[in-house]
Order: sequence, then C-alpha cells, then structure tokens
Amino acid sequence: MQKIAPETEAEAEDPDFKPLTAQEAQEWRSRHPAVSVWRLVGMQAVAGVLVALAAWLLSGQMPVAWSAGYGALAVVLPAALFARGMVRQNRAASAGAAMVGFFGWELVKIVLTVAMLAAAPKLVPQLSWLALLVGMVVTMKTYWIALMVRPGVRKTD
Repeated sequence: MQKIAPETEAEAEDPDFKPLTAQEAQEWRSRHPAVSVWRLVGMQAVAGVLVALAAWLLSGQMPVAWSAGYGALAVVLPAALFARGMVRQNRAASAGAAMVGFFGWELVKIVLTVAMLAAAPKLVPQLSWLALLVGMVVTMKTYWIALMVRPGVRKTD
C-alpha cells in the first residue's frame, strides 16, 4: 500500500481535526447529556417484561412466556453486573487499566450469559428456545431505542 504525501506544507501541518473551544464544548455537552447506565438496564428489564407478556398473550401458554422472560433475564442480569462493575471501577485509573477493566467485565458478562443459557433447560420447564431467543434479541436491542429517546437531547437541524 502506497502512502500519499501531502501536496503542500500547509496541508501537512493542518490536520482535519479542529479542537473545540470551551463554549463549543459546553454546547456539545448540553446537546448530548450523559446517559445513566442504570436507566438503560432498567429499560431493558421493562422490555423483557413486555416481551414475556406479549409471548403469553400471543401463544396463550405460560411456558412460552417463561422462556421469553428467561431469555430477557439472560441479558438483563449480566448487563446489570457489567454496569455495576464499570461504575465501581476506579475512575482515577489509567486508560490502559480502564480498558482492561472493561474487557474483564465484558468477559464476565459473556460467561454469565452462556452459563444462564446452558442452565435454561434445567430451570425453565417446557423450554421454548424460539421464545427464549426472541426475549434475548428484543431485550438486547432495547438500548438502541433508549439511547435515541433519552431525555434532554436536543436535535439540531
């Protein structure tokens, strides 16, 4: 792969990145408020309850509802553990330590999810794998909706 050199000296010195002024940074923060991780986990839990209720209403069978609910729980419980670990992580740690902590808690989240899925046939009588997967997918995708509809975000046109 060949690297293309800048045509002029000014082009070489002037990167595309322009730092924000203090006022621009403050305006950006006001348009993009911080999102509480607990709010996202809570919205996932609500979505899990709703998908379990919908599974029960559509199928008329409690085992299908329990399966969908357990699928949602297999997302919410590890996400809550991950959130707790990340929130309690030392904020004064270096960037490298923060990344190690992030990946460590992500690994814990994945292992717990896999363990819960492996235990599902023993814990949920008459398990419906399809309902469990629907519960998982709907619950996992909820955070995208939660991020888009979060309060305090002003849309700029």
